[in-house]
Amino acid sequence: MKALVISGGGSKGAFAGGVAQFLIEEAKNDYDIFVGTSTGSLLISHLALGKLNKIKEIYSNVNQKTIFNNCPFVVKRKYGADIISMNHWNIFKNFIKGKKTFGESENLRQLIRNSITVAEFDELKASSKNVVVTVSNLSLNQVEYKSINDCTYDEFCDWIWISANYTPFMSLVRKNGCEYADGGLGSLVPIEEAILRGATEVDVVVLHTEVNYYNRMPSRNPFELITNMLGFVLDRIENQNIRVGKLVANQKGAIINLYYTPTILTTNSLIFNKEKMTRWWKRGYLYAKNKNAESMPIKPEVQE
Repeated sequence: MKALVISGGGSKGAFAGGVAQFLIEEAKNDYDIFVGTSTGSLLISHLALGKLNKIKEIYSNVNQKTIFNNCPFVVKRKYGADIISMNHWNIFKNFIKGKKTFGESENLRQLIRNSITVAEFDELKASSKNVVVTVSNLSLNQVEYKSINDCTYDEFCDWIWISANYTPFMSLVRKNGCEYADGGLGSLVPIEEAILRGATEVDVVVLHTEVNYYNRMPSRNPFELITNMLGFVLDRIENQNIRVGKLVANQKGAIINLYYTPTILTTNSLIFNKEKMTRWWKRGYLYAKNKNAESMPIKPEVQE
């Protein structure tokens, strides 16, 4: 069985979409299992349906308003770089309403429901594909994996939304008596889960460079401090997930093919820029194409 695993990475999910497009359309990989975390969970339903153009269109047009109904930060361009700072008024409004997070992402929830129809959900559920999203149960202090085979349409859309809620900047969701947040807080690269579900070959898109090429700049405001701290934690989780995945693959005799981003795409994946994300999708496609060309055997020339 073949599996496609896509890590978390916010706006960098556009790069993963380009990689997946090549692997599915050009390399003709037929995946039985799709496992995603955060932005990966937003991609996998359409990838499993083979609707690459639809999900590409969505990722090419998303922006801050598409994600947030109450955005907790503002983005300014200074010296050629994007600088984020706290939107104190929006954060204050959120706290006045009794919310526990700086911002709210109800718009993303609606986008998910608009992009995945009931008919598409039924088609996917009736197929042999297993689509699995990762969520973090903060109440029980554990990672949970939600398969489409165990969900209703409303439940599945909610789990996708929850998987992509990067708290404390996005919504904290209470469901089934528990508080849930972004799946990346527990399992950023869920390779192990794909193998435990029977995968013998796993293509993994990791939305991070294989080697750390930069040092973070000093935090200029509380918002940047929090994002830097979370970035540090998520980097450690990612490394652990990959090590554990390799260990389990070795024990089970599975093959892992890793696709890292070759360069740093952004230092803040909460910034959704249409032009950049369109470019990242193309780069992901070309990267996967070049990587597969290097591994393909050269056909001998036929002499006349």
